[in-house]
Amino acid sequence: METTAHRHGVPVGNLRALCSHGLTSLRVPALEIASAGLIACDGERAAAEAVSVVEGGVRIAGVEYPVAPGAKLIVLGAGKATLPIATALEQALGDRIDGGAVILRRGETASLERIEVFIADHPLPSKASVRGALRLEELADEVGPDDLVLACFTGGSSALASHPPDGIPFEDKRSLHRALLGAGMPIAEVNAVRKHVSTLKGGRLAARIAPARIVNLTVSDVAGDVLDVITDPTVADSTTAADAVSVLRDYGLWDGLPESIVRHLNTAGAESPDLTGADIRTELLVTGRSVCDAMEREAFAHGFQPLVLSTTIEGEAREMGRFVADLARSSSIADYPFGPGTVLLGCGGENSVAIAEKGSFGDGGPGQEAAVSAATVLDGANVVALFMDTDGSDGGTDAAGAVVDGHTVERARELGLDLRRALLSHSSREPLARLEDLIVTGATGTNVNDLFVVAIGDSPDELPEPVSPGPLNSELRGAKHRGND
Repeated sequence: METTAHRHGVPVGNLRALCSHGLTSLRVPALEIASAGLIACDGERAAAEAVSVVEGGVRIAGVEYPVAPGAKLIVLGAGKATLPIATALEQALGDRIDGGAVILRRGETASLERIEVFIADHPLPSKASVRGALRLEELADEVGPDDLVLACFTGGSSALASHPPDGIPFEDKRSLHRALLGAGMPIAEVNAVRKHVSTLKGGRLAARIAPARIVNLTVSDVAGDVLDVITDPTVADSTTAADAVSVLRDYGLWDGLPESIVRHLNTAGAESPDLTGADIRTELLVTGRSVCDAMEREAFAHGFQPLVLSTTIEGEAREMGRFVADLARSSSIADYPFGPGTVLLGCGGENSVAIAEKGSFGDGGPGQEAAVSAATVLDGANVVALFMDTDGSDGGTDAAGAVVDGHTVERARELGLDLRRALLSHSSREPLARLEDLIVTGATGTNVNDLFVVAIGDSPDELPEPVSPGPLNSELRGAKHRGND
């Protein structure tokens, strides 16, 4: 049967290397199921299907929005999945677009004709993030009441479009971002703070745009599809400055904050604007549920029984990896709680890593840490587990995530790698690179948060012998998914 991954091309660039060792008969389908999920994340395709020109205006997801003669249609956005949406808008609307600006992650290239492009940095903001944010504010201030603004803010916009309020030096705001990202808190709590130390977030950009109409076109990267976490510059905020202070106190960050941040959070300026009466609508182009639907179809095509565990699982990456691996190991060995031939799926939640004082961005990421943690549980089990960030950059590294199996611990031992130490030091990337188990996709142009695929095989008397490194071939693609070769 032809699968989604075969029709569209597998977006995992190092598929052959990943399937050249370990439990290949489970690795191949697991990676192709994940690839089907990545393909389903395509915001450009979803936007192209949702948007079109009609007489006197535009149609978006079946709703017509009139744009009167002389009125403007402007595109504003920032984020890791923003470029595909902006590209689709230019292709669909052409010269009906009167201008706009988007801020993209460094390393992306764009050839937009009617929308200005700014390049900034992620996961920590840079001065380029400020320059792009100022341009978004300028364009927002220029729109009139009859204009229509198409906003495409997606995951990562908090770093890419970052402008501190008056009285807060940029370096103080950057240090706040670093502290939040290293605290291991859920993204909703991270954003509860960032929204109150910004000139754009928390609906502040929407307040500048009003009374012009806003239609948000976005990709959900948040468990539960909470709008003011997904596209918070252009929707009403549901949090308060007091919530931000509580988060900072609860995670032990308050006393270490720069004085300018503390002072600002105790002023009225930290409160988000009231957007009552603003004309704001939102279309979620891609969600974790739609991605899981695609992975389910691919799993069936490979002969697996798919089971979506959740689209909202969040927490410490190490514990997430252990939890899912425990379920899979038990299912393989004891046929409980699931049977062999089951594949566990999830997409849409976001795991975190609490970074110790000496830790740093770039040593690994949540997906890589979850994979190493899972490997320690799966030792000897006929299971393959894959964890990755759908944006292609797990924890800001050049890897999207990693895939491990019941042979990983043995292989690590042979190479003299200490997986336990890697977990304790949050340095998962190095051993996974040595094991050749890092997943490389490059920037995917989308962001639907974390994705996992766990393929459960039978429990034979002995595990199948690991395949020696070598080229992926048709024999591997035809291998039985239960792994009892």
